[in-house]
Amino acid sequence: MGVWWGPVVRVLVLQAAWALGGGQVRYSVPEEAKAGTVVGRLAQDLGVEAGEAEARRLRLVSQGRRASVEVSGASGALVVSSRLDREELCGKSAPCALRLEVLVERPLRVFHVELEVTDINDNAPLFRVNEEAFTIAELSTMPGSRFPLEGASDADIGSNAQLSYSLSPTEYFSLDHQGNNEQSASLALVLTKPLDRETVPVHRLVLTASDGGRPSLTGTMELVISVLDVNDNAPQFNQSVHKVKVLEGSELGTLLITLSATDLDEGINSDILYLFSRHVTAEIKETFTIDENKGEIRLQGKLDYEEMDSYEITVEARDKGYPPLSGHCKVVVEVLDVNDNAPEVWVTSLSVPVPEDAAVGTVVALLSVSDRDSGANGRVRCAVWPAAPFGLVSTFAGSYSLVLREALDRERVSEYEVEVRAEDGGSPSLRARRGVRVPVSDVNDNAPAFAQAVYTVLARENNAAGAELARLWARDPDEADNGRMRYSVWEGGVGGGASAGGGWRPASSYVSVDAESGRVWALQPLDYEEVQVLQFEVRAVDAGEPPLCGNATVQLFVVDENDNAPALLGAGGGGGPGPGAAGSAASGPGSEALWAWAAWGAPAGQVVAKIRAVDADSGYNAWLRYELWEPRGKGPFRVGLYSGEVSTARALEEADGPRQRLVIVVRDHGEPARSVTATLSVSLVEGAEAALAAAGSSSSSGVGLRPAESGTAATGVAAATTNVWLVVAICAVSSLFLLAVVLYGASRWAPRAGVLSGPGPATLVCASEVGSWSYSQRQSRSLCVADGAGKSDLMVFSPNFPPPPGLAAENGSDGKGPSLSPLASAVVSVFAMFFFFCARRYD
Repeated sequence: MGVWWGPVVRVLVLQAAWALGGGQVRYSVPEEAKAGTVVGRLAQDLGVEAGEAEARRLRLVSQGRRASVEVSGASGALVVSSRLDREELCGKSAPCALRLEVLVERPLRVFHVELEVTDINDNAPLFRVNEEAFTIAELSTMPGSRFPLEGASDADIGSNAQLSYSLSPTEYFSLDHQGNNEQSASLALVLTKPLDRETVPVHRLVLTASDGGRPSLTGTMELVISVLDVNDNAPQFNQSVHKVKVLEGSELGTLLITLSATDLDEGINSDILYLFSRHVTAEIKETFTIDENKGEIRLQGKLDYEEMDSYEITVEARDKGYPPLSGHCKVVVEVLDVNDNAPEVWVTSLSVPVPEDAAVGTVVALLSVSDRDSGANGRVRCAVWPAAPFGLVSTFAGSYSLVLREALDRERVSEYEVEVRAEDGGSPSLRARRGVRVPVSDVNDNAPAFAQAVYTVLARENNAAGAELARLWARDPDEADNGRMRYSVWEGGVGGGASAGGGWRPASSYVSVDAESGRVWALQPLDYEEVQVLQFEVRAVDAGEPPLCGNATVQLFVVDENDNAPALLGAGGGGGPGPGAAGSAASGPGSEALWAWAAWGAPAGQVVAKIRAVDADSGYNAWLRYELWEPRGKGPFRVGLYSGEVSTARALEEADGPRQRLVIVVRDHGEPARSVTATLSVSLVEGAEAALAAAGSSSSSGVGLRPAESGTAATGVAAATTNVWLVVAICAVSSLFLLAVVLYGASRWAPRAGVLSGPGPATLVCASEVGSWSYSQRQSRSLCVADGAGKSDLMVFSPNFPPPPGLAAENGSDGKGPSLSPLASAVVSVFAMFFFFCARRYD
């Protein structure tokens, strides 16, 4: 091998020298040279010393194409760096020259180098196919017939690409090759002897191509020659009708059936093509496809049982003989239903809104239910949700009625979202839903209702006319006109108030109700002294048809204001001015002059007189207290704070003078407090004169007066004993009177039809000097003992509920107030007789 490379290197060196002398360096290298092979001493050929190549940076300049060579930095030689393939670099071009640029610095110079890559025989001839088949009819093909063949190709050039052909030995064929040029050469297989299929049905020959290289390389191709039979048999199917079942919705490309036909002929005469008959419709061709060679019928379109449940396909099997013969068969494709269609629910009629008083069984909507599937897949079950208050009734196949199963109440549910659910009998089952909105229309079936049956309202007296006292609100759950209400004071109810004169006045004269808002207004100022409790009914009426109403009782309690000053009672009123009082005389507005006698020597604590005053107000506003205004300091007299009794503070002496003038202020507990002044003149006389004055006062006033003397011990003891009996009698008779009042109240104001509420039991209140007091919005009556021995007053509060007008008429009263029952009258009579007896005994 080294002997062969020696001349090549010498030639390269000579060429390099010639190129250097001509101004250009040219090298030549065979393809497929190993990496590291020295192509030429580039530095020496360019005149660069070997040691300076690296210093002057001798290098190749890339021009965009891989050169597969490089400059060695140390020696400055041009060496192979990678695989050189002439066919890859230049193809069939000859010669294959690569133009390179070499750059050297100091000074900077550019040299052109041409590198020729020479061809070696490294590519064998290559046929396009490894096997080529021919079909030649038996007997009909004459000897000398030519059958063109495709020659081989060689990637090399020159003698390495000159090809020659040879054929394997056979007596039936020969090879004809003309020309050496690959482009113009022709190659043909020539029949030398008639073929007989029955003798040799197939001839297998090997065609060999050899190039002109040293050593020569070869390539082969197998020739397969089939002898064709004469077409004298038609294809036959194994059965005339084929039945296939397939599920609808099957995937595209699903294999339905593979048809098979046989032909007794051989060769092309037995090759069968499977085709749809020309009578097959375009719809079948779009839905199905058939493989011409395999006879496979596959699905290429969508199958829908609901559109087409079966197909008939006529298939033709045609051989390739001449003339071609064919056979036929029929394929029946039955489409099987699958549950691929959900039920459908349609509302064909809807009657809404539904009145809330609609009868059970009322038809609300008509529904139509269908399923395009068949059999169990098309049987539909329907239900309604929620289960109440509607239900489904099947009228006939596929039709349902949505009917009312329970009574409706719009105030509870004003609208229903009903869902009709349909489910078929497939596996798995498919479902469908249809929502139906059913609004409920209102009817006037709810009366207005107040939040409370009884309203308790407190109003101060002397309020301004038009002042708002309360606001009532009724609720009607109906809507629109059925829920729109108007308020009014109902004159037909138990209501009104008793005036101070005992007359009955309707509630509408005191209050009014705003028809829209329900506000209660005062028509006039309220006076506690005229009416303490006002009870009436407010009616709310809706605008429905027929209208419905609701009532509420209003108990209006008038709260007392301190608008009345105390008033003094003179000697001629209310049982006399007091013990020892002889008379009174008016002295001007807001005050009154009183006079009384007292005996010299009267002991301390002797009651001389009693100031009597009343207050038209109630409660604390009517709770009076008595104060001695003049004389101030330590005088001979004192006044009971709450009793009003004027008594001696010490024993009276002649030094006190013949007359004492006392100024007493009577003041209530109201805010602000109101008062009245009483002037009491006390004459100091002898005991006999005091007795005569007391007797004269008793005869003139009709009330027994006790002389204010204490001359003898017997008279004092008798007076004390009489006082004890008098107190016992008063308490006993007061108890009887209280019992009579309770019984009267129980009989008169017991709950009965037409009366919404009644007064409570009477309350017993005792007021004494210790100042205990109770006020329960009731009018007070005062019972006072005429003589001065008593130390306290007994007050009885009776209910102030005025009687209804009808009751006053039934009792025969004149409309001025309630009358006493027989039992109460008897008790009062006993009390009067007992009081008279005690008074006579005291005298």
